[in-house]
Amino acid sequence: MRTAYTADQIRAAEHVLMAGLPPGTLMQRAAAGLAAACAGLLGRVYGSRVVLLVGSGDNGGDALYAGERLARRGARVEAILAGSRAHEAGLAALLRAGGRVAGPGALTRADLIMDGLVGIGVSGALREPYAGLAEEANAARAPVVAVDVPSGVDASTGRVQGAAVRALVTVTMGAVKTGLLVDPGAGHAGRVELVDIGLGPCLPDPDVAALTGGDVDDLLPRPGKESDKYRRGVLGVLAGSDLYTGAAVLAVGGALRAGAGMVRYAGPAEPVAQVRAAWPEAVITLLDRPSIKDVGRVQAWVLGPGLGTGDWAHELAAQVLGTGLPVLVDADGLTVVARDRSLLRRAAPTLITPHAGELARLIRAERADIEAARLQHARAAAAELGVTVLLKGSTTVVAEEPRPVRVNPTGTSWLATGGTGDVLSGVAGALLAQGLGAYDAGSCAAYLHGLAGRLAADGAPLAAADVATALPAAFRAVAAGGA
Repeated sequence: MRTAYTADQIRAAEHVLMAGLPPGTLMQRAAAGLAAACAGLLGRVYGSRVVLLVGSGDNGGDALYAGERLARRGARVEAILAGSRAHEAGLAALLRAGGRVAGPGALTRADLIMDGLVGIGVSGALREPYAGLAEEANAARAPVVAVDVPSGVDASTGRVQGAAVRALVTVTMGAVKTGLLVDPGAGHAGRVELVDIGLGPCLPDPDVAALTGGDVDDLLPRPGKESDKYRRGVLGVLAGSDLYTGAAVLAVGGALRAGAGMVRYAGPAEPVAQVRAAWPEAVITLLDRPSIKDVGRVQAWVLGPGLGTGDWAHELAAQVLGTGLPVLVDADGLTVVARDRSLLRRAAPTLITPHAGELARLIRAERADIEAARLQHARAAAAELGVTVLLKGSTTVVAEEPRPVRVNPTGTSWLATGGTGDVLSGVAGALLAQGLGAYDAGSCAAYLHGLAGRLAADGAPLAAADVATALPAAFRAVAAGGA
């Protein structure tokens, strides 16, 4: 599992570690790792042109000492001193090694740019000259390596307010910062490389975590010799309407492809016909009134995709959420419970899977605010509503009190197409029915769904049904350790 921490957590851990080390030790460790990462990108260090963007803080010192190491290997290193001051010892070391202070036009001549403008202690929009230098670095042809966190990205939240460096690689020191895993910050960070400076024993419980393929493989239920379709989990799906038949087909398909032992689908005549044609494995109940009485025994429910938002949907939501079974609420189901939040007051596990607009309606917030601060609002919604929140988007996050928020590392922008959320609901519902808690079911479903999307797209557009089709390959990749 990959863990990440806020700026305050990192600073506190550094303070503890530095108390037992000679002054400057951590900066030298950071500079060594940073120089090695830059050398790896350059390939041939001797004769290359490296430009350092140097601010007044410790990140500027890291950049200067790393630049010294590259200069001693024959690189032509120039430093643009952006702050009112620079790390004196670091600058002296760079100059002794043959580096120099840069003049105009240095960025256009660079083979590599090192961003040491600001560090984890800075939040909010970059001021000049930092903002202008960030834009110049982004426009340059050379790859950019960010020191610890790209300048302009909030290390604790991933928020970006104004100009921010877009790095090819971010070399982060001691521990991954939360803002490197959450968009928009993650989109500015590029590949994140961690330099071990000895901080591990001093770190507290993480702020956020990201599952690896191995973590998902360990959590997934596996059928045994004594398994049958009932022991493998029976999922009830209430989705689709005469208007939105496809939502039912996709949710059922996601559940079947995710290993549910049986899927019981219940709905009106038109989606029933579509589900029966697409998935003959599903057990079908035709609903002529809003009642779950005749659906049969299930171990979890999926409620909402394409269901509609009228009295019919409200009655079904009230019945399902009135049971003691785990329930996943998505799409139209979220609109229903946003109008009547008392439906969510229940003791059994509840997993909601909103996008930013749906969450905005649920917690009476602005969509733009949620998109700008996904972690904050997912946490707040989990606490306020007493549920597990899977907030979908460019960075999907799973929040459940009092655990660290999980950030999903898989996915592709091609998943931004209609119906993929219905497939995700089916996957997560199947895992709920197989016995995973809402936190693990949501996290594993997001991982597998994102991986299936990546496999299905392979760099090209996809349809939601392609994601369901690719799910077995995603399960196999996780089991084989290749994801």
